[in-house]
Amino acid sequence: MQKSNYKTVDEYIALFPPDIRKLLEKVRETIRKAVPKAEEVISYQMPTFKLNGKALVYFAGYEKHIGFYPVPSGIAAFKKELSVYKQGKGSVQFPLDKPLPLELIKEIVEFRAKENLENKKNTD
Repeated sequence: MQKSNYKTVDEYIALFPPDIRKLLEKVRETIRKAVPKAEEVISYQMPTFKLNGKALVYFAGYEKHIGFYPVPSGIAAFKKELSVYKQGKGSVQFPLDKPLPLELIKEIVEFRAKENLENKKNTD
């Protein structure tokens, strides 16, 4: 299953079993709805959404969880809400045997988009 050099998010998602594929599509759709202007790309061999050329969030499928990577600032801003999930620096794991926190994902993505736009204003 582990391939590299994915060209598109569709290609990445298609490699997963149907149950995980369905969850990845839900995450993808949630991010798209939260930030319709974000560009969908593959970065670090993961589906990534970018705004103004900068990564907002990444996500990835695994055997037992969906990895969500809103960079450290996204984790810090939602520390309390994310405390129930296993985390790493800039990452959180949503277990496959629990419902995906889609509303929380949406809030984090919106936060990252706002942060991105503020950073863009400060550099313009």
